[in-house]
Amino acid sequence: RLPKSVYKSVVATIEKGAKLDPAVADSVASVMKDWALSRGATHYAHVFYPMTGLTAEKHDSFLEPVSDGQTLAEFAGKTLIQGEPDASSFPSGGLRSTFEARGYTGWDVTSPAYILENPNGNTLCIPTVFVSMTGEALDFKTPLLRSQQAMGAQAERILKLFGHSNFDHIVSFCGPEQEYFLVDRHFFLARPDLINAGRTLFGAKPPKGQEFDDHYFGAIPDRVLGFMMDT
Repeated sequence: RLPKSVYKSVVATIEKGAKLDPAVADSVASVMKDWALSRGATHYAHVFYPMTGLTAEKHDSFLEPVSDGQTLAEFAGKTLIQGEPDASSFPSGGLRSTFEARGYTGWDVTSPAYILENPNGNTLCIPTVFVSMTGEALDFKTPLLRSQQAMGAQAERILKLFGHSNFDHIVSFCGPEQEYFLVDRHFFLARPDLINAGRTLFGAKPPKGQEFDDHYFGAIPDRVLGFMMDT
């Protein structure tokens, strides 16, 4: 749906780390709006992950009132790129006065936007970073992106030392652990160590370790498969 030049510019930003051209933002925003409206969305939201450990969202409507009493669906490029939610509650309330707590959300072009479906209406969710007015990270995604950028810069330096120069951009991959443990919610809530530290600090060793038949290559149980599909 995007013009070829706009598409190439966005892909260059995603795949090669090129600086996002503000001139393409309006085209991208218009296409995202049309796609969202076609999927039944009425609102859009900048979604970020503050240090509270919860998800934060700032919802706004696509519809804007006009002078004749009608409404017009609009979504500008500057609205896609940046939002300005109140940061007085992050990472916790009471740290700053509201008038001193300006925060900015910035579109993370490397993460895909998606439609959050709800019985009461669908929302276009735009993944963003969240920083203070002076650039301090107020979320978990900003340090991740900055660390990936720093890692890429040092990896490029090392590669050049070994005579490699035919590359565009260094990409690091991070995702779920190779191994993880699924714990029923009621068991999890009964363990203060899991709640506060994310790991077990006390407990008894299992009577058996690798001797059970549910080995690495065993069939996936239905409940576990359901979790994986939902995730």
